[in-house]
Amino acid sequence: MQSRFVRMPVLGKSRLNDLYFWLKACHVVSVIAWMAALLYLPRLYAYHADAEPGSAMSETFKTMERRLQRAIMTPAMLASVAFGAILAALPGVVDWTAGWIWLKIAALAALLAYHGLLMRWRGDFEKDVNPRSARFYRIVNEIPTALMIVIVVSAVVKPF
Repeated sequence: MQSRFVRMPVLGKSRLNDLYFWLKACHVVSVIAWMAALLYLPRLYAYHADAEPGSAMSETFKTMERRLQRAIMTPAMLASVAFGAILAALPGVVDWTAGWIWLKIAALAALLAYHGLLMRWRGDFEKDVNPRSARFYRIVNEIPTALMIVIVVSAVVKPF
């Protein structure tokens, strides 16, 4: 069993170690982009909820939301999951008997579900049938922050 204080996984070959750090850097960058979008999109929804359906402002929000989701949020999510899965598959990176990895995966699953909800809610705005208030979107905007804290503490501190 690997100590939680080991800073670098023991991967054996120098090239695999180099690959590990590049993959980790790509994972961190894609997670930052994904989190930025997950935090910004509900804020747009909060403003959009107050706009009159069909108005110029509402149409502007639709464009902003669609572009954010398609150009940043979903590609960053796919990259985050892909780089994370590759990292987890490298020998010696994850101790699958430890509890922290399962907590991280559960929080990731919740974040993926939240991502899906944001996409569904964008569909409601696209059809001008949003039933939720601006206050609702301001409240749910806190969800990704809480999940991010669980994920980061799990991966960095490895409390169990």
